[in-house]
Amino acid sequence: MTFRGKRPFPRHAVLLLFAVLLHLKVFAQTGDIKGLIRTEKGEPLPGATVILTRNASSFSKVTRTDSIGLFRFSKVPADTGYVIKASYIGYTTHVSERYSVKANDQLSLAFKMQENNGQLSDVVVIGYGSRSRSEMVGAVTTVKKEDFNVGVYSDPVQMLQGKVAGLNISRSGNPNENAAVILRGPSSFRSGTDAYEPFYVIDGVPGASIYSVAPGDIESMEVLKDAVSTSIYGSRAANGVIIITTRKVRSGQSHLSYSTYGAVERISNTIKMASASQLRSYLAANNVTIDAINDDGVSNTDWQKEVTRTGFSHNHNLAFSGSNQQSSYGVSVNYLNNEGIIKGSAMDRLVIRTNVQHRAFKDRLKLDMNVTNSITNGKQIPSQVLSNMLTYMPTVPVKNADGSYYEDRTRTTGTSGYYNPVALINDNTIHSKSNILLINGIATVNILKGLDFTTSVSYQKQRNDTDLYYNSSSMLAQDYTGYAQRTNVSNTKKVLESFATYERRFGKHGIKLLGGYSWQEDRNGDGYQVSGYNFVSDDLKWNNLGQGNGTTVNYGDIYVSTLRLISFYGRAFYDYDGRFLFQGSLRRDGSSAFGTNNRWGYFPSASVGWNIHNERFMKDVNFVNVLKVRAGYGVVGNSTGFNAYTSRLIYGSGSSYFYYNGEWINSLTPIQNDNPDLKWERTATMNVGVDFVLFGNKLSGSVDVYDKRTTDLIGDYTVSTTQYPYSTMTANVGAMSNKGIELALSTTPVKTGKFSWTSSVTLAHNVNKITSISNDLFSASQFYTAAFSARGQSGISGYQIIKEGKPLGSFYTLQYAGKDADGRSTFVAADGTVSTDSTAFTNFRVTGSAQPKLIYGWNNTFRYGQFDLNIFVRGVYGNQILNATRADMNAPIYANTTNVPVSTLSESIKDDKDHFISSRYVESGSYLRLDNATLGYSFATKKNYQLRVYASGNNLFIITKYKGIDPEINVSGQTPGIDNRSYYPKTRTFLLGLNVTF
Repeated sequence: MTFRGKRPFPRHAVLLLFAVLLHLKVFAQTGDIKGLIRTEKGEPLPGATVILTRNASSFSKVTRTDSIGLFRFSKVPADTGYVIKASYIGYTTHVSERYSVKANDQLSLAFKMQENNGQLSDVVVIGYGSRSRSEMVGAVTTVKKEDFNVGVYSDPVQMLQGKVAGLNISRSGNPNENAAVILRGPSSFRSGTDAYEPFYVIDGVPGASIYSVAPGDIESMEVLKDAVSTSIYGSRAANGVIIITTRKVRSGQSHLSYSTYGAVERISNTIKMASASQLRSYLAANNVTIDAINDDGVSNTDWQKEVTRTGFSHNHNLAFSGSNQQSSYGVSVNYLNNEGIIKGSAMDRLVIRTNVQHRAFKDRLKLDMNVTNSITNGKQIPSQVLSNMLTYMPTVPVKNADGSYYEDRTRTTGTSGYYNPVALINDNTIHSKSNILLINGIATVNILKGLDFTTSVSYQKQRNDTDLYYNSSSMLAQDYTGYAQRTNVSNTKKVLESFATYERRFGKHGIKLLGGYSWQEDRNGDGYQVSGYNFVSDDLKWNNLGQGNGTTVNYGDIYVSTLRLISFYGRAFYDYDGRFLFQGSLRRDGSSAFGTNNRWGYFPSASVGWNIHNERFMKDVNFVNVLKVRAGYGVVGNSTGFNAYTSRLIYGSGSSYFYYNGEWINSLTPIQNDNPDLKWERTATMNVGVDFVLFGNKLSGSVDVYDKRTTDLIGDYTVSTTQYPYSTMTANVGAMSNKGIELALSTTPVKTGKFSWTSSVTLAHNVNKITSISNDLFSASQFYTAAFSARGQSGISGYQIIKEGKPLGSFYTLQYAGKDADGRSTFVAADGTVSTDSTAFTNFRVTGSAQPKLIYGWNNTFRYGQFDLNIFVRGVYGNQILNATRADMNAPIYANTTNVPVSTLSESIKDDKDHFISSRYVESGSYLRLDNATLGYSFATKKNYQLRVYASGNNLFIITKYKGIDPEINVSGQTPGIDNRSYYPKTRTFLLGLNVTF
């Protein structure tokens, strides 16, 4: 084309003009979206993630709200069908649909996000990530901080007691004693509670000590129950996994919070022992006299009263956090002082925690650093105090006329020793100190859309010191004028983990992939033990061992060991249209603790889920809000409770000597066989569950049925010394099963005006059975455990039995048959005859089980205006307890040398078998306990300020037939359910607390 009289228009200019016009056209066809996100209370919610998508296209934009809750999307193409999705941990995901964007226009929005109420929309923390509950295909229970138990807890796991179906937690009143925890029944019959304890993960750090975190810093705890949920942790997950998430700083917010409480604790129950007058009258009526050394004729000492007190405890937690758009930080300090109800026992703990988070490169790089230091100081009492406060004669004084403690130095009684319990407390000092340092750094890089790579490095060092001093008057060191002992042991744990996650959605299809590597090294037992004795003064205690006339270095069981674990793991999740869910995972673990032929193991799992409520045929079923069915099968392992040399040939000092180079030298002999085939105990679980929310979110819950079978159980078997260097072999032989059903329900029966009532119930039934203890190479008909000494009984291999067809914790005792005409105890012999002499071990039989048939909890929360009242009841049904404490004391023939309970005064003093352990002392362990009642009031304050005061009572009453101090006996470990003269009484607590946030 040409133009007359003018130069032709350049062709490149035409193209440039066309591009400019096109650009203007596109620009003119865009608009903006801005919005404000607030909580239900009207407060801004900074840091919430907002995703903008458009139906039938791959368009997607992501942003976050600023410090005042605002978000903005610029230059959004003009179109219809936009969807806005806002999410924030702790809040229900908000979805708004069918938005239209017009050219050169601005769309303004405002909506509120609701706090999670336990429904299936919750975000759940799982292994190496998180997931909405609607996507869960395993058995996972979440307990948030507002639902934690209230009380004086030195062990954070106690806050879950009774709140999770299938989780059984027991603890005495001893401030220095850890809780015993077991989930869905035992999966091992090895000794030691480590073999039964769940695996703890704290802020992504596997195997971190639960005592490195303060209860006040915990936001939530997830309990992973079945193998589908736990298999990603492989060889350490057979006992379940508890994931602890601590509080993090919310972007754009700054907070200063302080919480505190003060509590008084009293002994909740005592055994009624005979007073001096009752005992003297009983003995006089039977023509029995008390030796003069054990009766001054005037004393009437209540030894339980002498050694117990009202304990005072207090806790303080101060936390400060701040943030901006890129960085955030938090610092918290927690101090707990727990004074035991038995004089001389106490515990205090200081936990300092810091957290720093930083985001860079438009949030594509996230850095997280956590440092925690926990220092625990314990004051402990000799174990003999607990038995002697019951059995010491009330007919003697606490002190002699010269001020020294009364002692009968002519005898000891039973295994505990007959000692003045008050003197035991004051003449012996036992201090312990545990220092735990945990450092963890996490870096996450967003490589591509949906693809993240995370590296986590953690270092944990735990140093345990124990200082002991028995003074020159101590009955525990009668051969010395003062005895001191110091023990120092350090354990370190190093963990490196790297994993990649990929998440993408294609129309109705969604995938989430995980692949990772883990390396761990544990170095344990780095320490020593040294003792000194015969000191010229008690003043320095253990502080200068060189002042004694003798010093001994004794390593005992303290030795250095290094254990390494290397793992590769992967997980794939597929979601079709929010209806059908599929997940598979595989972990390959290698451990240096096991035999050279079996150091590597594979732990797979597979599961499916169906969100029935998302089906079209459910649209008209109005009373169903959520209905999901899920099923899964997986295999996990148990490598906890082993040392690094379990499978190795070990030599130790023998009993013979040989003469070499002019001196006698102690010989070395095998003390443990080599087993190159030793491997993990493996637990396979089939779990089928249903999750539901009904009647407009008024009723929600879940039902789970499981079949958990453990194989390759490890035990010690007798072998021939012609084939092996040592007489026993540690080998994988046994098998065990746990089958059960769990129910969790939550409902809001009333919610009107200012008043609401929320109620939740958990029920769990489990049947445990040992299915095998032999194979082709190693065989045994039974194992005897709980072989403690009992007065008058000798030659007893144990009071519990491990036998095929029986549950773990089966009591093995005499069968009590009542009294004969002379008032003497009789027992059933193996041939069925009854006599007072049928007390040999050959007459023992199974007389009960420590395994409960039902564990339950019932929680109720009432709110009226700014008042709230919580009442929590929990209990156990169907288990038995071997009351060896009662058996030991119920000995009328010894009533002139040790005290007896009031109930024994009705027994014949001629009954020399009354105290023999039999079915008479296998008692019901069922109980119902009003565990907690808390009344609180939240003050109306200025915006962003919170103030709450509350009063709480723990262990307010209990209904039980158990005749001991308390039926909450340890049900974990190899010998559950035994009350054997060493039970620290439980407490009844009254507490006043304050929570304030600025």
